[in-house]
Amino acid sequence: MPAQATITIDLSKITENARRVVEALGGREVFGVTKVTCGSPEVARAMLAGGVTGLADSRLENLAGLRDAGITAPLWLLRAPVPSLAEETVRVADVSLESEIETVVALDIAAGRLGRRHAVVAMVDLGDLREGMMPEDLPAFVDAVEALPNIDLHGVGVSLTCYGAIVPTAENLSELVALTQSTEARIGRRLYVSGGMSSSLDALVQGVLPERVDGLRIGESILLGVSTVTRDPILDLHTDAIVAQAPVIEVMRKPSKPRGISAQDAFGGRPVFEDRGERLRAICAVGRQDAPPEGLRPLDEGVEVLGASSDHLVLDVDAMPTAPQVGDTLRFVPDYSATLRLFTSPYVDKAYIGA
Repeated sequence: MPAQATITIDLSKITENARRVVEALGGREVFGVTKVTCGSPEVARAMLAGGVTGLADSRLENLAGLRDAGITAPLWLLRAPVPSLAEETVRVADVSLESEIETVVALDIAAGRLGRRHAVVAMVDLGDLREGMMPEDLPAFVDAVEALPNIDLHGVGVSLTCYGAIVPTAENLSELVALTQSTEARIGRRLYVSGGMSSSLDALVQGVLPERVDGLRIGESILLGVSTVTRDPILDLHTDAIVAQAPVIEVMRKPSKPRGISAQDAFGGRPVFEDRGERLRAICAVGRQDAPPEGLRPLDEGVEVLGASSDHLVLDVDAMPTAPQVGDTLRFVPDYSATLRLFTSPYVDKAYIGA
């Protein structure tokens, strides 16, 4: 039994999920996004084994770690760097997603100094209001990039669903294609259409992903097996490639409603409790510092997540067929937010299986 919280990553299931996504996209490129796993080289290799074209991450530190681990696949930097990190970006990443010409100029200078070329994807904002220039600003951006001696304009891309929760549709994806085609006419050559992230798989399933989309940047769906639009399973992918486990440190029968004067909890909230009488409760050695409790779905029958403090996960285990004992382990499937925090937490062990 693990002595502390652990996430177990089944690399064979990640490889199989990557393969299914690649096959479903029928020849389009897939860049496996490793950012939620903090750039895990093990996860990256599993994605590559499943047939992804390359890897993508939002943090230079993670991309550098992939290179240090001996991974030679194409690497995309998803979050634009500040200009002062231009040289490191050119050294590590083959392509970066950009919307500010000041940053691209810095990349050009760094590439010239290093004797290299660097490719950029021009990001446009089609409603989600995260990164990307407004569509009317694309021509001026393209003209400025085309004048730089060490930069290649690789394509045009979009981010959807991550911030504004805007769903990829036939309309906004067709707008992306139209913007790319007008840019192609402007510069006289074909460009790459980067049609978004995991949420664009829903457009594929619905039959509205334009043929002209050349590739997607897929992380959550490969790792967790779900649609990022509905959080329901998609493409018959494994939804348990990542499982969290936490040891039980207390099991006691207690009232279900706190006693005394109520104020704020540790995080400034004012919790409301239902009086269900005395219930068997368990505490696991994991807390909000490691994962949001609402993002943990119990795998053990009869377990209900009640909440958490920074370092204690409080559970109702009254309905378990067999009551847990101190030292036992309870298992959970984490959602995206919980997966992100579990991988980031230094207090959570990472165990890889199925390699």
